[in-house]
Amino acid sequence: MWKRLFTEHPASVDETYFEHVGVALGFSLRLFYGALVCLVHAFLPFLFVKTGSNVITGLHARMSVNRQRRVEKSGTADPNGEAAIRA
Repeated sequence: MWKRLFTEHPASVDETYFEHVGVALGFSLRLFYGALVCLVHAFLPFLFVKTGSNVITGLHARMSVNRQRRVEKSGTADPNGEAAIRA
């Protein structure tokens, strides 16, 4: 049971546990960076004018590429164009 808790979701996105740790940490660090630049921009609007938007756009593109790769590999997609969740 414990092993399944740590491997079920990573397997559903075609990753090992440690691959998932790396990907999730990468997203987390990038989001943290985006949050920091947005915080600075809130008080100093002349700084980081497009940086927060670029971080979000880049993360969305990365996630979309990963989702599309899973759809192509599995050959299935839901009506919204997202990868089907494997049970």
